[in-house]
Amino acid sequence: MLRFIVRRLLQMVGVVLVLSLLLFMWLRSLPGGTVSAMLGERATPEKREALTKALGLDQPLYVQYWSYLKRVATGNFGASTGVLPGRDAFEIFLARFPATIELSTFAILLAVLLGIPLGYLAARRRASLFDNASVIVSLIGVAVPVFFLAFLLKWAFAVKLGWLPVSGRQSGTIDATRVTGFFVLDGLLTREWDASWDAIKHLILPACALATIPFAIIFRITRASVLEVLDEDFVRTAESKGLTNRVIRGRHIMRNALLPVVTTIGLQVGGLLAGAVLTERVFSFGGIGEALATSFELRDFAVLQVLILAAAAVFVLVNLLVDILYAVIDPRVRTR
Repeated sequence: MLRFIVRRLLQMVGVVLVLSLLLFMWLRSLPGGTVSAMLGERATPEKREALTKALGLDQPLYVQYWSYLKRVATGNFGASTGVLPGRDAFEIFLARFPATIELSTFAILLAVLLGIPLGYLAARRRASLFDNASVIVSLIGVAVPVFFLAFLLKWAFAVKLGWLPVSGRQSGTIDATRVTGFFVLDGLLTREWDASWDAIKHLILPACALATIPFAIIFRITRASVLEVLDEDFVRTAESKGLTNRVIRGRHIMRNALLPVVTTIGLQVGGLLAGAVLTERVFSFGGIGEALATSFELRDFAVLQVLILAAAAVFVLVNLLVDILYAVIDPRVRTR
């Protein structure tokens, strides 16, 4: 197992390096470039030339890339020019990262806790009313755009009924103690139960909107995987031996059916950032998704590079954890 983990870690480092190179080349191919973003469109040629030399942009590309790698390794991404002008880009990431992680965690937990059990039940009751209705709901979950569903949920439960907050991460009237930046966790650590509950209420609507597509995909993969396993000979053999349903379900069906589901969950976790961009803007959630959209609009290259690299690193790390979990579930994977 240790050799398997080391091999995956080395692959992860290689992937991050390739992504950093692609990001470096892409940022320098965008219209205007870093100099225009920092000085503005009315900058004089003299100022442009001076800043170009100060940033080392007149150097060969391989020299610029090496300097870029050294800055990235030390967390020096430069100052923001649009999201929060003058503030360090890495500090903006650290301030907004907990919000997106908190939202994504609640969304994927909701998708997993609903998708796997419902997918299993739908497969065991194949062609029943419950199965057909579940499939229809999952298709709707994939078809409806995230931002449209977010607006619907916001209008229905926040504006019309007033059951849940309209936007933000926490009510302004809550005087909460900040410890980690994760509002729910901070309330639990400081025993400020009202602050924790208020943060959970602010999470419900955006998490439900963000969880729809992962839920639908996890449900369908679970259902298809369980149906495939149910037709295997070892399941019929276990049933003929008189084993209890609990043993058959846990040891024979779910253990084998979870292999593609685990992979799917890992891919969905990595892809949650794309949905978070839209969801966070609708609910003014203040995470890295909202900052990413703003930095694109304002051509804030410093914030763009730290957010994109961070998102890529999280995606790679999640897939590493999925590979490890996959190897735990199926030991044959370690030898491949």
